Amino acid sequence: MTLKPKYLLLALFFAFPLAPTAFAQEEEGGDETQEEQEKEPAITDYIEMDPPFVTHVGDPGAKLTYLKAAVTIRASKETTRPAVEAHMPRLRHELVMLFGEQTDAEQLSSTEGQQSLREEATKRINTALEEQQTGESITGVLFTEFVVQK
Repeated sequence: MTLKPKYLLLALFFAFPLAPTAFAQEEEGGDETQEEQEKEPAITDYIEMDPPFVTHVGDPGAKLTYLKAAVTIRASKETTRPAVEAHMPRLRHELVMLFGEQTDAEQLSSTEGQQSLREEATKRINTALEEQQTGESITGVLFTEFVVQK
């Protein structure tokens, strides 16, 4: 018994239902190498820096203004947490120094000022991790609490 071409296609379709999907994915993602497809999926790991930071900000000699910031580090690899935890005193030091350098309390109260501070904190933490030759980096810093009190 021989099958007509249209029935042969239907037989193949039902015999291999994933084949069209596999071919479509291969055509769409043709630029991806097999190594890229085999990489483990990206994760998000949140690492809290306890206790929160409390420091004074503003110009010396001016009325004291305090900053309280609870910081959480965002990482995208499972191997980042051990490096961050191993170097936590150095990373906390970097943020204490950064927060202490802030002289414009008004700017810290603005969204733009906080975003700028987050970006600088990320840069400093990544620099410290690089200097410690960990081979790791973080993807961002989050302020889970941020209070400026005059």
